[in-house]
Amino acid sequence: MENILEVKDLSKKYRDFELKSVNFSIPKGMIIGLIGENGAGKTTTIKALLNIINKDKGQVKVFGLDLQKNEKKIKQDIGVVLDDSFFSEYLTPGSIGKIMKNFYPTWDEKLYLKYLEKFNLPLDKIFKEFSSGMKMKLKIATAISHKPKLLILDEPTTGLDPVARNDILDIFQEFIEDGEHSILLSSHITSDLEHIADYIMFINHGEMVFTKSKDELIENFGIVKCDEKDFKRFHTNDYVKYKKNKYEYDILIENKYDFKKKYNISIIDKPTIEDIMLIYIKGEK
Repeated sequence: MENILEVKDLSKKYRDFELKSVNFSIPKGMIIGLIGENGAGKTTTIKALLNIINKDKGQVKVFGLDLQKNEKKIKQDIGVVLDDSFFSEYLTPGSIGKIMKNFYPTWDEKLYLKYLEKFNLPLDKIFKEFSSGMKMKLKIATAISHKPKLLILDEPTTGLDPVARNDILDIFQEFIEDGEHSILLSSHITSDLEHIADYIMFINHGEMVFTKSKDELIENFGIVKCDEKDFKRFHTNDYVKYKKNKYEYDILIENKYDFKKKYNISIIDKPTIEDIMLIYIKGEK
């Protein structure tokens, strides 16, 4: 399977935070969800692989080309949504469209207007007067309308109501349908990722904890809830981490079928992505 993005040993050190040799790749036709708590390194990873901040080391290849050597060419085919909009607060959607047309030869004005209509965004209202949800919709419309091959999105559904979020997620799925486009999507709304992601990357304290298929996480992982007596009979090699609550233990299992067979456990709960992330972060080994 051909990769649209490859990241090797991406590192960035600040006084109080370090991104430590991050490695991952994104195949064509896939949506990759990037998860982690605030401050874990999601935004730093995205900004470093886009050359918005200077990385200390590492290589980023997009469309098979080294980003450092081919940045201008590559970025013509990347759509980006970050927390910083880079739009003047006094621009309107209409004027933004005219500006973007000069930046991108592939800019599709009809497509842009279609998204503005779909999102109920007025052409003549200044950006400053938009709600947070409207601002996000405008950033997404702008990112997609020059027909990029890769979307890199940092919290793109933040501030949107459930109906608007569902519309946006449908657009993302349409974007990758032809098998030639891909999306890297950082989000703390893990239910969105359960809906559309093919793979989940989990970063914690600047280190990549795992990259696994969403189906593997949901189907193979499990949570065993038990009392202290049962907990003591489980070998530490047979679970990932545990979290001690007031009356019981929550134990995260990587292969619930093997665990069930070995310990004759009848009930193992099916976890959400959020459940898995929380036990990884808050749990003990």
